[in-house]
Amino acid sequence: MRIAIFTDTFAPDVNGVARTLKRFTDYLEKNGYEFRVFAPESTNESLFSSHIHRFTSLPFFLYPECRLALPNMLHVKSELQKFKPDLIHVATPFNIGLCGLHYAKKLNIPLVGSYHTDFDQYLEYYDFQFLSKFLWKYMHWFHKPLSKIFVPSKETLEQLKRKGFSNLHIWGRGVECQLFHPNYPNEEIRNKYHIKEKYILSYVGRLAPEKDIETLMNITLSLPQDMKNQIHWLIVGDGPSKEDMQKKAPENMTFAGYLNGVDLAKVYAASDLFVFPSPTETFGNVVLEALASGTPVIGANSGGVKNIIKENQTGHLCEPRNVEQFTNAIIHLLTNHSLKTQMGKEARQYALSQTWDQIFEGLLKEYEDALIEKKFIRYA
Repeated sequence: MRIAIFTDTFAPDVNGVARTLKRFTDYLEKNGYEFRVFAPESTNESLFSSHIHRFTSLPFFLYPECRLALPNMLHVKSELQKFKPDLIHVATPFNIGLCGLHYAKKLNIPLVGSYHTDFDQYLEYYDFQFLSKFLWKYMHWFHKPLSKIFVPSKETLEQLKRKGFSNLHIWGRGVECQLFHPNYPNEEIRNKYHIKEKYILSYVGRLAPEKDIETLMNITLSLPQDMKNQIHWLIVGDGPSKEDMQKKAPENMTFAGYLNGVDLAKVYAASDLFVFPSPTETFGNVVLEALASGTPVIGANSGGVKNIIKENQTGHLCEPRNVEQFTNAIIHLLTNHSLKTQMGKEARQYALSQTWDQIFEGLLKEYEDALIEKKFIRYA
């Protein structure tokens, strides 16, 4: 099977879509599948590969890490004609995705796609709600030709179904449990960031309005003073809200910047709790990474996160933006050591069942089904 992937974000970009697609192409390469990726130039140093074709790009105003590329259409057509893909997968609905959509139709290549980002919810955080109707019209138009639309969670599937989308299939996410685990020594993180407090609470993600950073900051202020004195907040990530957060941050908050690999895994493992108030996630990769590290998660009861956290088993789900609920959940777990310990064990056990290999095998089976359906329609 030869696969062409069209995406407006790819490694080394720092976001869930780019990381998922990079893991997928690594899996394809390891297992001998032929593939090509068409993607924008990255804001970071680009990874060289003969499998990847990159194009000049500009940042998308709602999400600068997602680039609006200016693809060379003749070059794309030439590459597709040489490569002769069995299937095209469009992962984003912008310029590169449109290019893939165009040539799938023009060259009669079976077409599938994935829905990764809930841009409609993003509009609310940037005061662009008036664009919602136009956004959904465009999304319907873009996704209509796709024989399958892959979504990362049951919650996202139900949301799109309510919006009138069909041909929806769940393509979940996995976690590298050999990297993210609870057995790193905590002292290393405490020494590195000069943490003296009893508890470490962490957040990992983009520092931006749509992640509801405002609620996170309000939680830090709402805790009772005796609890504040025992907590150190470790914030991992970067984004447009970072400067404002630093101005408002209490003394017991450290900004670690962007981390990955073992450096990130050690932060999860050293944390007593992972706090994630974002209500806009279609999945929530960082939540699963925290669970794999044996760290209970207190998250928003919204989007894909609500499908990952098992209430009162691996963490707590709180009403989005409800500072009081988040605060009470933090106090409840920090003052109940045995419950927190049991949640950490159950979190790890759950994560061990969520392997990337199983998930990618399932996606390839969906690809095969799409090819069979296309042949059936062609010869019917």
